Amino acid sequence: MEAAMKVFFLLILPLFVGLGVVCQSPSRKSDFADLVFQNGVVWTVNPCRPRAEAVAVKDGKITVVGISRDIEPWVGPDTRVVDLSGAMLLPGFIDSHTHFLDGGFALRNIQLRDVDHREEFVRRIGAKALELEEGTWILNGDWDHQRFDPPKLPSRDWIDGVTPNHPVCVNRLDAHMVLVNSAALKKTGVTKDTVSPSGGEIRKDSRTGEPTGILKDAAMGLVMRHIPEPEFDAKLKAAETALRHAARHGITSLHDMSRMEHYEVYRELMRRGRLTARLRIYIPITRMDPIAGLDVEIPPGSDFLEIGGLKGFVDGSLGSFTALFFEPYSDAPQKKGIMAADMYPEGIMEERIRAADRAGLQIAVHAIGDRANHMVLDIIERIAAEEGKRERRWRIEHAQHLLPEDIKRFGRLNLIASVQPYHAIDDGRWAEGKVGAARLQTTYPFRSLLEEGSRLACGSDWSVAPLDPLSGIYAAVTRSTLDDKHPEGWIPAEKISLEDAIQAYTLGGAFAEFKEGVKGSIETGKVADLVVLSRDLFSTPPEDIINVQVRMTVVGGAVVYESEYR
Repeated sequence: MEAAMKVFFLLILPLFVGLGVVCQSPSRKSDFADLVFQNGVVWTVNPCRPRAEAVAVKDGKITVVGISRDIEPWVGPDTRVVDLSGAMLLPGFIDSHTHFLDGGFALRNIQLRDVDHREEFVRRIGAKALELEEGTWILNGDWDHQRFDPPKLPSRDWIDGVTPNHPVCVNRLDAHMVLVNSAALKKTGVTKDTVSPSGGEIRKDSRTGEPTGILKDAAMGLVMRHIPEPEFDAKLKAAETALRHAARHGITSLHDMSRMEHYEVYRELMRRGRLTARLRIYIPITRMDPIAGLDVEIPPGSDFLEIGGLKGFVDGSLGSFTALFFEPYSDAPQKKGIMAADMYPEGIMEERIRAADRAGLQIAVHAIGDRANHMVLDIIERIAAEEGKRERRWRIEHAQHLLPEDIKRFGRLNLIASVQPYHAIDDGRWAEGKVGAARLQTTYPFRSLLEEGSRLACGSDWSVAPLDPLSGIYAAVTRSTLDDKHPEGWIPAEKISLEDAIQAYTLGGAFAEFKEGVKGSIETGKVADLVVLSRDLFSTPPEDIINVQVRMTVVGGAVVYESEYR
């Protein structure tokens, strides 16, 4: 009997601990919780116990998960108690793909995302020119020519008259195309005789040969390298603007496709105690020399800031005609897309990925078109076969347009599909005109990727798309396009469940950074990164998810954003 009891406790007690059920009360005042949530709908993303109603937090960690009476003994005189009153508590959202500091600057600069006609486009740029000192660059913008009726690329002659003394470089929202004015072309020496660089295009007038002002991918660098680097203090302010924006949307961790220089900005904010989200930085793969190794020293990471790996590009974007396909674009039969500059000279991408793998670094590779994805999958398959098995957790960023056989390869190679659902409901307004109905069937194939065994890590691609996980969850679950023309879903077979969408914005993001044992779900011992929503998503009609509000954001037990609870 005694032996049987021992076996019982060895087998059963760990289950209770894993469920967050603690069988004793705090013995000292110092053991009381710092923060308690009660009477709510707690979706834990823990398959052993997906639902609860109360959570206690102590010293930045989750200490108890259960029902309200489980929590009561941990409530002391100094404990803050939040009565959720039926509101929802989730793990903090993890945005697995942002351009975070750039997003902060975008919030502080010109806004063109919602412009839908030429006159307003010109008016806003002219108004910004009147605000700025002569000679100051007009930047950012996030314009989308697909909103124009009919869709038409802007050109420098639109804006030259309102910006004679200001160089302009405003980007399309996908960040793979910019519009520059004549002042910018003159300042940077780009003329009709300038040759488009490998991996880019200078769009030129078919009659005169003069640049129209549209530069794509690598050609953007011809102008952008002349734009003065912002002062360090301006970067700090942009980063803090971005952090406030993230907190308002319930985001507690971010993956930043960034530059090493941005890491220094975040490190300074951390030193000052003003880093209110956890940041994992991916620096350009071009910093990896196949022979000499990485040309920067990666400092040791912390719970709030680390360099996670290397980011590379295979191609551009669908809206810029630079996503790389096997077959021509339906509305531009002379084009199949452009290989990114990272792919030149031939073979260099494979050499860099191989060098990164031998150095034990994670890679994250941007691939949009079906040929771009196929190419990087070929590289990954060769390297994995030759270098042997290990826990690589390689990531394909975007993975938008895939061949059917390549969807299967994602699962077979244990790849992470780092996807941005909002892009699907945005591109769904016009993508069929570019790639045709047949290719659409494996476009943004979220459900198929899951069914084939791939992991999804969801993000926004901010500032390309809104920094709003609830918009992304709405997009993944409904696939209802922004023009309301697909109420049943654009390619509805690729909708995913609400459970899968939440997991992709929480535990999936944690898995993508090797941190699933630390965060991404509400479990005893994990960091207290939490978000309170105004409503239970599971009792909210899918089409109404986009209207749910963030009430509170908690990072490491500290409240970094609060709307209703005081």
